[in-house]
Amino acid sequence: MASPNVKEMFAATSLPLPDGYSRALCANIAGWTYDMLPAPVLRNVKALILDTLGVIGGAAHAPGIPELNTRLAKWEKTGSATGLIGKRRYSPPTAAMANGAAAHALDFDDQHDPARVHTSCVVLPALLATAEDIGSISGKDFILSYAIGAELHARLGLACYNSLGKGWHPTMVFGTVAAGVAAGKLLKLDANGLAHALGMSFHQASGSAQSMRDGVLSKRLGPGFASRNAVMGAFLAADGLTSTRGTLEGNAGLFALYERNEVKPEILTDGLGSDWLTADYSFKPYPCCRCNHTPIGIGIELHEKGIKPADISAIEIGMGNVNWLTVGAPYDPGRNDIVHAQFNTAYSFARALSDGKVDLHTYRKPAITDSGIAALTAITKVIDDPAIDPTAIEPARVKLTLKSGKVVEMKRDTIKGSPQDPMNDAEMRAKVRGCLEFGLGATAAEVDRLADVVASLDQSNDAARSILDAFPTQK
Repeated sequence: MASPNVKEMFAATSLPLPDGYSRALCANIAGWTYDMLPAPVLRNVKALILDTLGVIGGAAHAPGIPELNTRLAKWEKTGSATGLIGKRRYSPPTAAMANGAAAHALDFDDQHDPARVHTSCVVLPALLATAEDIGSISGKDFILSYAIGAELHARLGLACYNSLGKGWHPTMVFGTVAAGVAAGKLLKLDANGLAHALGMSFHQASGSAQSMRDGVLSKRLGPGFASRNAVMGAFLAADGLTSTRGTLEGNAGLFALYERNEVKPEILTDGLGSDWLTADYSFKPYPCCRCNHTPIGIGIELHEKGIKPADISAIEIGMGNVNWLTVGAPYDPGRNDIVHAQFNTAYSFARALSDGKVDLHTYRKPAITDSGIAALTAITKVIDDPAIDPTAIEPARVKLTLKSGKVVEMKRDTIKGSPQDPMNDAEMRAKVRGCLEFGLGATAAEVDRLADVVASLDQSNDAARSILDAFPTQK
């Protein structure tokens, strides 16, 4: 498709979108090169890669991950790709599934906050499996494809602004199609091939938010399913299988079928390839649902101010509607369920206030059934605050009523780890080191080696092999 037609198509951004919109999007991306990536995007892509490798390693013993790998290993003994935990050999779709589930299991993975998408847990496993199967994919090509996946994922999440509120898990739905196009770029597909990769990935897209609302282990498997489907879609497109033409704009396409046409399509296409959202990703300082992070930050600050659980008679936490639907349920320690704790603001706030920190040990047994914490959650009420934008992830307020009768209130509109309140380099490196030591027993030297490989990835002639060789072996 000629460039003028692409520009003309992107100018028509109001619904209903014209036929050929999805193909115009893919024609745009087909022309992207590594040299187009600004320095902040390059830096952030490398940071996303290292952060994700850290959280994958940290999840080696997370509930559900050993069981998943045991099942997959029973079915596959050989393959052209690697499951990082245990260095098992799998087919590329299976390796992507195993690594994607691990990347999300601790709920410690990156997120584009306004878009409400966890990206690297889908994109990195898909690209790693694809690159390993192809062989000798340069670091520059790997980074470019990564940026494509991250950019599309964020833009789709923003364009489809209330997907989570509708009950979808946008990490899965949009991640499948974004990672499918990114993997297609690694496979050197032209505009037509990328359009089929987009369609083939969309044909497999799924992902309900019910798992996170119920606090169950299937939630952490979702990005693995998405990554698997992205790899399958890209390779089938490369093999010449055709797929949907109206993937985004059709009357049964993504926008109509999944989003009820409640979409701002201009966000997807305006400035695509020149104005980058990939530089705006957030990194998590706490291993739990991002909706909890502002209340956690408030809880830690209140702890530092000397407020003790024994001083409190009642706690009220206010948040926007989507956050409240996701993490606002009463905490039930009798469930003795780690995912329930990860997706519960009452528990996460109680830990922050009591301990002055939230880390990997916070969401482990028997910590999640601690009687003192349970007592604090019992006097906590999380409300859907009408004064807070219902779709905003950052804002939260806390109101403490002390036994003395004094009322303490605190509100925050920014969230730690975001571009507005970023983690510094020391905090980022400490997170990766802590994860790899926690899950794999990695030494400081092993962590440093992996970090050095990622930092120089654009100089590698075989990105997948460089990463796999440097990733620590489980002790």
